[in-house]
Amino acid sequence: MDEPMRELRAGMRVGLLGGSFDPAHAGHVHIAREALKRFGLDRVVLLASPGNPLKANPPAPLEVRLAQARALADHPAILVSGIEARLGTRLTADTLTRLVALHPGVRFVWLMGADNLAQLHRWGRWRTILRTMPVGVLARPGHGLVAGWAPAARIFRGARLPVREARLLPLQAPPAWCYVPVPMVRLSSSEIRAARNGG
Repeated sequence: MDEPMRELRAGMRVGLLGGSFDPAHAGHVHIAREALKRFGLDRVVLLASPGNPLKANPPAPLEVRLAQARALADHPAILVSGIEARLGTRLTADTLTRLVALHPGVRFVWLMGADNLAQLHRWGRWRTILRTMPVGVLARPGHGLVAGWAPAARIFRGARLPVREARLLPLQAPPAWCYVPVPMVRLSSSEIRAARNGG
């Protein structure tokens, strides 16, 4: 078992924030901290993926990305895990299904920025994600209206929890999702990589 995941216990409310974290940046930590508060979570786990099938270029080595994310997290309730590589899963839906089976009694919430909600319908077996655990959606710059018009939001509109009930999200049976506006941090890994590579 991945070391950070050993900390999870039945009854805990745990947010899972996936990504390549190539590189991890303050925006990721900001989202994790906001999720802890807004959804009443005990932990947020940053799940560093081995690779993203929707991205053309491979990321930096996983151990490098994990080390960067751990150095940035600097919060006792924010954990960083590379368990997806150990599980051998490629799709988020498969990873979440395995984590639920490995951690009975943990109340997981899949966390995503509104930018990912906008393209969720392009993910492999995306409906399974919404049927496996509640989903917490956090505002992202330039995606303020996505909670209404995104295909996934329209298809699952009956499962949407009002923002005033956001802290109840971990207790909901899926499908359930909630969109919360949060203060924005305008950082993106792709922009950081482009600046680092001179363009």
